[in-house]
Amino acid sequence: EDDAVRIANNSIYGLSGAVYSADEDRAVAVARRIRTGTLSINGGNFFAPDAPFGGYKQSGIGREMGAAGLEEFQERKTFAAVVA
Repeated sequence: EDDAVRIANNSIYGLSGAVYSADEDRAVAVARRIRTGTLSINGGNFFAPDAPFGGYKQSGIGREMGAAGLEEFQERKTFAAVVA
C-alpha cells in the first residue's frame, strides 16, 4: 500500500487515478494520500457538471466545472480605505 502510493505520487502528472479494494474505508484512506485531481474508488464515476475537474502537478490547465472552475476565471481584490 505504501509502495503503491509512493509510485503514484512519484509521477510528474496527477490528472486522475483509481483505487480498488474490498475494504471501502481502506480505499478512501489510500485515495486521500494520492496526489491526483480526481480519483475513482472501486470504479466510481466522478464526472458531474457541479464537480470540479482538473489535475495536480503538470496535468491539465487548471480546474474546470463547478465552483472551483468558475474561480479559475476570477481575480480577487482586497480594498482598504479610510472612511470619514
